[in-house]
Amino acid sequence: MVENERLRQELRRRETELQELRAQPGAAPCPGCEHSQESAQLRDKVSQLQLEIVENKGMLSELNLEVQQKTNRLAEVELRLKDCLAEKEQEEERLSRRLRNSHETIASLQAQSPPVKYVIKTVEVDSSKTKQALNESQARNQHLQEQVAMQRQVLKEMEQQLESSNQLTMQLRLQISMYEAELERAQEKMLEEMQSMEEDKNRAIEEAFARAQVEMKAVHENLAGVRTNLLTLQPAMRTLTSDYNGLKRQVRSFPLLLQEAVQSVKAEIGQAIEEVNTNNRELLRKYRRELQLRKKCHNELVRLKGNIRVIARVRPITKEDGEGPKAANVVTFDPDDDAIIHLLHKGKPVSFELDKVFSPGASQQDVFQEVQALITSCIDGFNVCIFAYGQTGAGKTYTMEGTLENPGINQRALQLLFSEVQEKAADWEYTITVSVTEIYNEVLRDLLGTEPQEKLEIRLCPDGSGRLYVPGLTEFRVQSVDDINKVFEFGHNNRTTEFTNMNEHSSRSHALLIVTVRGRDCSTGLRTTGKLNLVDLAGSERVGKSGAEGSRLREAQHINKSLSALGDVIAALRSRQGHVPFRNSKLTYLLQDSLNGDSKTLMVVQVSPVEKNSGETLYSLRFAERVRSVELGPGSRHTELRSWSSQEHLELEPACQTPQPSARAHSAPASGTSSRPGSIRRKLQPSA
Repeated sequence: MVENERLRQELRRRETELQELRAQPGAAPCPGCEHSQESAQLRDKVSQLQLEIVENKGMLSELNLEVQQKTNRLAEVELRLKDCLAEKEQEEERLSRRLRNSHETIASLQAQSPPVKYVIKTVEVDSSKTKQALNESQARNQHLQEQVAMQRQVLKEMEQQLESSNQLTMQLRLQISMYEAELERAQEKMLEEMQSMEEDKNRAIEEAFARAQVEMKAVHENLAGVRTNLLTLQPAMRTLTSDYNGLKRQVRSFPLLLQEAVQSVKAEIGQAIEEVNTNNRELLRKYRRELQLRKKCHNELVRLKGNIRVIARVRPITKEDGEGPKAANVVTFDPDDDAIIHLLHKGKPVSFELDKVFSPGASQQDVFQEVQALITSCIDGFNVCIFAYGQTGAGKTYTMEGTLENPGINQRALQLLFSEVQEKAADWEYTITVSVTEIYNEVLRDLLGTEPQEKLEIRLCPDGSGRLYVPGLTEFRVQSVDDINKVFEFGHNNRTTEFTNMNEHSSRSHALLIVTVRGRDCSTGLRTTGKLNLVDLAGSERVGKSGAEGSRLREAQHINKSLSALGDVIAALRSRQGHVPFRNSKLTYLLQDSLNGDSKTLMVVQVSPVEKNSGETLYSLRFAERVRSVELGPGSRHTELRSWSSQEHLELEPACQTPQPSARAHSAPASGTSSRPGSIRRKLQPSA
């Protein structure tokens, strides 16, 4: 402990010297200096020695505590041994007293009467006193014998107790000897441990002192070197201080520089993004322009080849379609190509490519803009046919006829023809006539005639041109929009429609609007004749779905038969067969001129978007693809050049100057006009 105290004083003195060195001017510690690192290492070693001394002190105090505990236990054992010896002495004294009392009692008893000898004699006793004395002596003798037996019994018990006390004393002596031996062993062990700890402590102190002397010597040497280095490091410290101040100023200005750099980078990134967006928009514009150009070239190629153009229109979902999974939408569109339509049929996607696809949001005007170029070619002398195909309830009649507020292709086509005629009125004279017919149960009927139920037949023109005409078909000349409305109203009222499960107003016949445009060039006398056939086909239907019975069932059978014949004609035209079965149905026979290469033909396929009609939609789109692949050849213009002096020109001259409404019947090209009954004329009389 004295040595430890001396080491502490030496350590305090060295620390004081070190603090004085640090307090000297210009002696600021230099980070990274070799002497400072060595001083720090020496301080760490001194602190480790102090920790070892503290640990040794802790171990010594623990050993002292253990010795104190064992000493206390030994004192307790000695006290217990003293108590046991005292109790043993008291018990021996008590037993010895009782033994003495017993001997005294026996001695007194022996002293009271001599030993009695029993002599049995037969003595005759004369007196009662003698007998009484004898009895008393016998009783006293008996009593004394009982007392002697009792004393013997007590003596025997006392001897047994003395023997047990001796045994207990032997056991206690053995325990005391065992405790003494254990105490001696504990003392020897404690002395050995204390001696070893003392030796360890001395050895540790000597080693620590030797190390401390060596380290303190090195510290003195290092401190001398540090003093020398500090004198040389003062200029370097001043340089480092100035550099540090410069860096501090730069750090203060760094946020502003960083903000400016971030803003410039943001501006560059925004400019780059804007350039990329501009390039993307330009590329998208070029892509769409190329797509439109490709489509235009494709349409021109289709026109040159004479392919039947096919457009599709998807009707919106209505409340009649119901609710639930069966009324889910299964038709989707390509956002980049308006000629692609996708159908999900039985969980499998199927795609179709047509000439144009209209979504449910397309208006009547959008559909008409796609076909108006085809309609205007009728004025130039071309035959044009537009027919709507699809299942019942798909919206064919709405597309072709429309409503009063939102008319369809039929009325818009005639309005377009009137506007075109008015634009060319200075050079051309035109006459527009309209016929409306229907094919009901394979019977051709005139919807503008006086007898709508009268059967008509299709004949070949007798002029040998090979074209077809319908004798007796009423032809009504129209000159204004009012005439068009009257014709459509009259024809619509005569058309056959009925209620079915698929459509509340299901068309039960194929309706044909035949518009004939005859023109004459007033300067050259060139005559043109163009025919526009607008066909609203009856919808294909499944009898199980539509619930048709009786006459409705017979109508459905005729409709499906005529549509099947149309499919056979399309298949024959597509495979370029030598014989095309036009005569298998009145519908195909009447459309022979439109499907035989002398007409520009367009089909509007109407489809339903709901899941329960996906089978019919799939069939309609597949049929549309087959129709699209049919090449009819380029359409021919029907013109005729006549001189001004011809008789026909003279006959038509008054009509050209003052056009009048008339009704004519279809006949051979050389046939004249025929007047209509007064009732029909009054009903269809156009305004002048």
